[in-house]
Amino acid sequence: MIRFVLGPGEAVVPDLRRKLPGRGVWVTASAARVAEAVKKHAFDRGFKKKTATPENLAADVDALLTTDCLQSLSIANKAGMVVAGFGKVEEAIAGGSIAGLIHASDGGADGVRKLGQCLRRQFGEENVRPRIALFLSDQLDLALGRANVIHAALLSGAASDAFLARCAKLATYRAVEQDAAAPDQGSDSAAPEAG
Repeated sequence: MIRFVLGPGEAVVPDLRRKLPGRGVWVTASAARVAEAVKKHAFDRGFKKKTATPENLAADVDALLTTDCLQSLSIANKAGMVVAGFGKVEEAIAGGSIAGLIHASDGGADGVRKLGQCLRRQFGEENVRPRIALFLSDQLDLALGRANVIHAALLSGAASDAFLARCAKLATYRAVEQDAAAPDQGSDSAAPEAG
């Protein structure tokens, strides 16, 4: 669930951290549900007043979730938990202490396939690590502070786990299925609820 509150000018504001003051309206963590809530004026009903709800609220939430993920990736990188480059990723897989793989969504399928085979050889089918493909190469470049990032590996650790949890939320929101994704952080609720 995603919490929304009213900001200045009765603007509907996403509260991803659930810390903003005021009455909240909760919507299922799904782009389709947020767009539906905007279309059906559910925020007006939830807040019991006329609100200034942006038409592109679903895209705004997606951008915030993406930024949250990339900031978490940057923190994991600064903690030394990320290795980038095809060869280094292969070595990390062979070392056995990886939490997951990241592939640029605009990268080639051949590298993804080869690294997937390496994962299956190392860990078996039932223990395959999460593979994240939610971000463009340019986004990964900025988060990791290097150029042309197509493949990266997350080493096992708390920072990597935090990044994977955020990616699971983003994947749920976008309704995309990640290959062996981290546990689902979403909700099955179907309609906005006042809170």
